[in-house]
Amino acid sequence: MKRRLVGGSLLCLTVAAGLLATPVARAQDAAWEIGEPAPEFTLPDTYGEGHALADYRGEWVVLEWLNYECPYVGKHYNSGNMQGLQREYGEKGVVWLAIVSSAPGKQGYHEPDEMNSISNAKNSAAKAVLLDPEGNVGHLYSAQTTPQMIVIDPDGVLLYNGAIDDRPTARLSDIEGATNYLAAALDEAMSGREVSTPTSQPYGCSVKYAR
Repeated sequence: MKRRLVGGSLLCLTVAAGLLATPVARAQDAAWEIGEPAPEFTLPDTYGEGHALADYRGEWVVLEWLNYECPYVGKHYNSGNMQGLQREYGEKGVVWLAIVSSAPGKQGYHEPDEMNSISNAKNSAAKAVLLDPEGNVGHLYSAQTTPQMIVIDPDGVLLYNGAIDDRPTARLSDIEGATNYLAAALDEAMSGREVSTPTSQPYGCSVKYAR
């Protein structure tokens, strides 16, 4: 995550986020089905660079809904669990995009330079942190909690949507021995097998949408 800040002011990036968020439909909490094409979007990252889901066609993609202040997110970052997964699957060619759908003034929202500082301090290994301050992409994917995890295959098909694991607590001690749904979905799908648990109930803090 250590890159030179090329974006402008908070205002510029916030405006860019609104302009670049281009879901195919403005569906409030739309219910997308496993096995269907994942909805397209474009969002700016914390350095002002745009990322379109279509850019990553042909690659495996993970979407992670992020709020660093959420204790459930803290469980996975303070333990190094999330960064470990980011590195492990990044080395296997998975594109890992963290999405912040918190609205300005709400928990989890930070100006881009501050977000970069936090990500660097936490040793995030995500490819990028994307800004969704109006919540368009979060609503499009029915993101309910932070964290919430999405897996998209190289054909752009949604394969997994839900919790990172089966221990819905904020306790670091619960990471050991947990069934990691995300890792299982990636391992199964990337080896050509059907995802055994394609959905699960996400847990964590509610996404701090503007509306």
